[in-house]
Amino acid sequence: MTRPTDIIVVPHTHWDREWYEPFQRFRLRLVALLDDVFDRMERDERQRFTLDGQLAAVDDYLEVRPERREQVIALVRAGRLAVGPWQILLDEFLCSGENIVRNLERGLTRSAELGGAMPVGYLPDMFGHIAQMPQLLANAGLAHACVFRGVPDRVRTHAFAWQAPDGTTVRTEYLPGGYGNAAGLMDDAALVTRRATDLADRLGGWRPDGADGPTLAMYGTDHAAPAPDAPDLLAAADVDGIRFRLGTLAEYFAAQPTTVDGLPTVRGELRSHARANILPGVISVRAHLKQAMGRAERRVERYAEPLAALWHDPSVQRFLDMAWTRLIDASCHDSVTGCGCDETAEQVAARLAEADQLGRAVCDLVGARLAAAVPRDGYLVFNPSPTARTALVRLDVEVPDGAAVGLAGAAGTTVAAQVLDRARTLLADDLVPAVDLPGVLTRVHGRELYGQEVTRWSVSPADATLTFEVARHGDPAFDVEDVRLALADAGRPDHWRVRIVAAPRLTVAALVDVPALGHAAVRPVPLPAGAAPGPEAVTPLPAGAAPVPGPVTVADRSLDNGLLRVDVAEDGTLRLSTPDGVTVDGVGRIVDGGDVGDSYNYAPPAADELVDKPRAVRTVVRHKGPLVAVVDVVREYRWPVAADVDAGSRTVDREAVAVTTRVELRSGERFARLRIEFDNRCDDHRVRLHLPLPSPARASYAEGQFAVVERGLTAEGGGGEVPLPTFPASGFVAAGGRDGALAVLLTQPTEYELTDSGRELAVTVLRSIGMLSRNRHALRDEPAGPQLPTPSAQCRGERTVELAVLPFRGEWHGAGVTEAAEAYRHEPLAFAGTAQPSVPLPAPATGLSVTGPGVALTSVRDRQGRVEVRVVAETPTDTGAVIGAGRGVRGAWRADLLGRPGERLTVDADGLVRLPLRAWEIATVQLELA
Repeated sequence: MTRPTDIIVVPHTHWDREWYEPFQRFRLRLVALLDDVFDRMERDERQRFTLDGQLAAVDDYLEVRPERREQVIALVRAGRLAVGPWQILLDEFLCSGENIVRNLERGLTRSAELGGAMPVGYLPDMFGHIAQMPQLLANAGLAHACVFRGVPDRVRTHAFAWQAPDGTTVRTEYLPGGYGNAAGLMDDAALVTRRATDLADRLGGWRPDGADGPTLAMYGTDHAAPAPDAPDLLAAADVDGIRFRLGTLAEYFAAQPTTVDGLPTVRGELRSHARANILPGVISVRAHLKQAMGRAERRVERYAEPLAALWHDPSVQRFLDMAWTRLIDASCHDSVTGCGCDETAEQVAARLAEADQLGRAVCDLVGARLAAAVPRDGYLVFNPSPTARTALVRLDVEVPDGAAVGLAGAAGTTVAAQVLDRARTLLADDLVPAVDLPGVLTRVHGRELYGQEVTRWSVSPADATLTFEVARHGDPAFDVEDVRLALADAGRPDHWRVRIVAAPRLTVAALVDVPALGHAAVRPVPLPAGAAPGPEAVTPLPAGAAPVPGPVTVADRSLDNGLLRVDVAEDGTLRLSTPDGVTVDGVGRIVDGGDVGDSYNYAPPAADELVDKPRAVRTVVRHKGPLVAVVDVVREYRWPVAADVDAGSRTVDREAVAVTTRVELRSGERFARLRIEFDNRCDDHRVRLHLPLPSPARASYAEGQFAVVERGLTAEGGGGEVPLPTFPASGFVAAGGRDGALAVLLTQPTEYELTDSGRELAVTVLRSIGMLSRNRHALRDEPAGPQLPTPSAQCRGERTVELAVLPFRGEWHGAGVTEAAEAYRHEPLAFAGTAQPSVPLPAPATGLSVTGPGVALTSVRDRQGRVEVRVVAETPTDTGAVIGAGRGVRGAWRADLLGRPGERLTVDADGLVRLPLRAWEIATVQLELA
């Protein structure tokens, strides 16, 4: 190793936007800090400052100090203030890959408005790094990365080649000792020379022999400003043969090569504990935030944006921009992680709720415009997937005059439907004193009454009865004043009978054929007399009706659809079996254990007590098929009320808890859907769902952020925390061996672990903890933050987790796991029609199709009049995507991650774009549609 001769000292602050204090309280400190820093920079041109790689800090400051904007721009343009490239420093594993792209895109765009972005993927404090980050950075035009946590032990130099799964490599700077490795350099003027000498020796240990160029020293820490006289103090440092100078991070990387020749190569994700803690407990703490993030991201990415882009509604773009603002803000590495104070968690939950609401508002607006062509007794069904589907959708259907009905699509095509529920028809039947009638009429709001609309009304003086008939669509001519006049003319009985009668309505499950990213319409049609279905019957049109494919049957405690059989055992666990001989028993065992850790790391009590055997089990059949069958498995446990942290054990007091696992099997699906619900009345514990594997696994395969990552049974340790092999997955996790495998399909970032030497997969359902960080932690050497109580992180109350289980044979990428995850995560969306009943159903319409082995769609959006499509080859072999549009494709271009068009692509005679893809390649294509 070589002692450096030129050290660039980078003054900076690491700014946690919200953490142990909520956002606005931290912002007060940010404004004071930057006021001081910018005043110094105005007085002294030697001053340099790097603002943590995130534009959020700049935006938060300028919202309070708009008068400083021109000064900030001048400093950025002069190269003295480094900003960007991120909008916010995120947690890479707890948001979608598309969220990461939008974060980087927004940060680079906003930085350009202020004078230019720091051209390096600065990732100083994330709790590990995703496998595809090198490809994302390179596709955005960034040649460097800079990291701290997660670097494996075999990296022994300050620079290494970080390679994404597709082979894209970026030169990456490792920060030995972290982003504050020179933090105390100028705390004491009398010690600057000695500390500078020590710093040079420490950093020299990371420089290869014969290395030239400057060495990087990070002078800063959390929420701190550099010394006011830093230029003078550094100039006074007297270390033989070494030049110390202030600079920005951008200035350092401008002096670094972009090639990776001769550097050690690290491929894939960085999640090693070897050099620093990566705090993996944040994956599972405050699980409701992860659920909310997954729900809001899907709503915006896969429903709202495609609807707006493909069905022509540019007016909603501002709503989508606002939704992305909230999603990006929530992705901050101390926000969605849940490792902040309770107030921070509440703010994050509010942002995610707003993002979800904005996404739903866009869906409703575009959907209502499309549904304006559908008769008001029908529905328009939107398919968010890029391939045609026969999808199960739940519809609320009115039954005129109680007649038997079926469902039909355009041109009279048969739609199979199963009755799930029948709504009440008599909503009210009250005897009301005559003097109270005026008050009764005030319950009518326009046409609305009891959540429906008035279709007819009658006043019967003979028996003193007032009747309102209501339905989904009312009489536009209705006026409650007419009712008042009729009552005045009816005489003066002492009492009136007031009845509210609703039109008969059914909740049905229907199998609807829907084109790729397109829509189809269905409506009820009358059946012949005597053909009224039973409560669990299919109601297709009788003439020429095709049989239901793979009907689901229920017998005793077994569900079977021909593709999967599910048997409920006496202990409430499940046996799964497939026609090709894959069988697994004991699926769904609930295990409750103690957790005396904190929001960063799980820790079991020294004398832990695991509870996994229920005291009682019962099953309730909810639906018997043939399109959907549902069975509730209710298991009763007695869990310890809390843990005694000091004693290292769980309390003797017990709380009765009923855990309901809803098992749902649908026609045509190879997986069983599970919904786990319980009322958490206990503290300081972890609840996991255990799923034995058909055969032992040596590795797991987890989908998330544009990749499927292979992980072993252990994790590399050495950085001050016990390396528990708990990992994140977002779309699915799969594991198994020669005799079969099991995939767990997911809708949000979830923590999992392969246990029992690879024989079982454990999925964390709940971590209930009461402290932000503990100064003394059994599995971590040093605190991860202040020791502050977080009572809301105990997550008391109703808890719900949804997932699906798919047994299969062979490799995950050849067994349709990705396709199953796509279908599970993206249910069709139904919009009620609003046209007159005489209007015929519109024909089905295709929006956009994307096909190809292992090709996954991640985004469809409007990009200045073009439709931009992002796909990823989630497969270990080269493949290709075929892209088409219902309206036809006039032109197509490849684009980079920031939407800048490049190579023009060929559109063939069939109007299709054929796009070759490397294994794991992320590709962006812009289409000009006819």
